Amino acid sequence: MNNNNTIPSKPAVSRRDFLKSTSLAVGAAAVSFPAVLSAQDKQPMNAVIIGMGGRGGGAGKNFLDACKIVGVEGKIVATADIFPEQAARGKQNFQVPEERCFSGFDCHMKALAVPGVNYAIIATPPGFKPPQFKAAVEAGKHVFIEKPVSVDGPGSRIMYAAGELAKQKGLKVAAGTQRRHQAGYIDTIKHIQDGMIGDIVSLRAYWVNGGPIWHRGDNGATAIEKQIRNWYHFIWLSGDHICEQHVHNIDVCNWVMNDHPVKAWGMGARQQLGSKPGEIWDNFAVEFEYPGGVRMASYCGQVKRSWSSVSEFVVGTKGTSNPGGSISVKGGDRWRASLKLESGDAYVQEHVDLIKAILNNTELNETKNVTDSTLTAIMGREAAYSGGAVEWDAILESPFQYGPELLYTDAAKMQYGDFRTLVPPMPSKHDVLKNPPVVQTA
Repeated sequence: MNNNNTIPSKPAVSRRDFLKSTSLAVGAAAVSFPAVLSAQDKQPMNAVIIGMGGRGGGAGKNFLDACKIVGVEGKIVATADIFPEQAARGKQNFQVPEERCFSGFDCHMKALAVPGVNYAIIATPPGFKPPQFKAAVEAGKHVFIEKPVSVDGPGSRIMYAAGELAKQKGLKVAAGTQRRHQAGYIDTIKHIQDGMIGDIVSLRAYWVNGGPIWHRGDNGATAIEKQIRNWYHFIWLSGDHICEQHVHNIDVCNWVMNDHPVKAWGMGARQQLGSKPGEIWDNFAVEFEYPGGVRMASYCGQVKRSWSSVSEFVVGTKGTSNPGGSISVKGGDRWRASLKLESGDAYVQEHVDLIKAILNNTELNETKNVTDSTLTAIMGREAAYSGGAVEWDAILESPFQYGPELLYTDAAKMQYGDFRTLVPPMPSKHDVLKNPPVVQTA
C-alpha cells in the first residue's frame, strides 16, 4: 500500500475563528429551539442506517423515538452493512423491504441513492466513517454520525473537509458524543465557561472499565473478514480503545476548554489481550497540554481490576467541578445542574436536536467538535505508541494511514472486489506495533 497518496488538504478556516462562531452551539440548540413547529415545515424524515451492528440498530430506534417527540413522521427506508446478515436486520427490526437491505463495501452508496432519503445514520467502525460521511454530504443528506470518526490524520482531514462542505450546503450534522446533548453537562459547562470556578488549572478524564473488551473469536472465512468481525481489535478499524471509547471523556474536556490540546505524552500496554488476535492495547495513560499550558491527565483501560470509573473532573482557581452536573466553590458552596431537556435521554436528544435543526434551518454542525476530539485521542495514542511527545499539527498533517488506500482515495471503487478477497493491513504498518509491550499478569 502506498502512504503517499493525495488526500484532502487541511481546511482554510482557522480553529479559533471556527470556535468564535460555534461556542456552545449545541447547548444553545438544545434549549432554544421553538417548542412548536409549523405544520408546513414538518417534512418527513426518511433515514438510512449505515452500519447495522448494535449501535446502528440502537441509533435507529433513538431516531424514531426522537421523531415522535418532535411530532414529525420518521421512517427507516434502507439499511446498509458489509455483511448481508447484518444488513438484513433492517427487515427484521425496522420493516425495511429486503431489496433495500444493502451489503458489500459499496452498500452505503446504494442506500444513499434510495429516493427520498434525507437523513443518514452512520454507525460503522471508525475506519470506514470518513469516506461514508463524505459520500453522505456529497449526496446532500443530513447526517448523524457515531463517534469516533477516524483513525488517523488522513481520515481526519477527510472529515474536516466534508464538514466544511456540509456547512456550505446548509446540511445539519450531529455526532454521537451524547454528553453535548445531556442536560447536566450543558448546564454545568456553561457555568464553568461563565467563570464559576475561575480560571481552569487542570483537568482529568477517566474511561476505566472493569474487564477486557469483547472478542468474537476466530469468526470468518478469511483474514479480512475475521478482522472486520472483530473490528475493535484492529487499529485501522477502531483506532484503538483510547479512540473508540475514551473519546467521550476527551470530548468533554475539549468542550470545557473550548479548544483542543496541542501536545501529548503517554504510555500504555497490551496487558490482558495477548492471547487474542489483534493489535490494540488495553490501557493508556496520557498527559495532554492545551494552549496556555493547562494540562489534562487522561487514563483509559479495558483491564480486569477492582475499580472502574467513567468520568471527568475540572480544577479551577475558585473551585472544582464534575462537569456532568455539579460544581463545588471554595468556601463550601455547592451548585447542581437543574436544566431539563424534553427527551430525558441523551441518545434520543441527539436526534431531537438534529431533527429540529433540519426543520427550523438553524445551525448545527458538530463535525469539527467530534473530529477534534477524535484527533486528540489519536494524538494521545501515537504518543503512547512512540514513547515521545507528539504535537497536534504533526498528527493532523501526517500522511501516515492505517487502512487500505482506497478508503482514503476512492472508497466507491471497493465495490469492484468482494471483501473476502481483499488483503487486510496486518501486521500493522506502524513500526512500534510490530513488537508491542506485553505485561504478563497472574
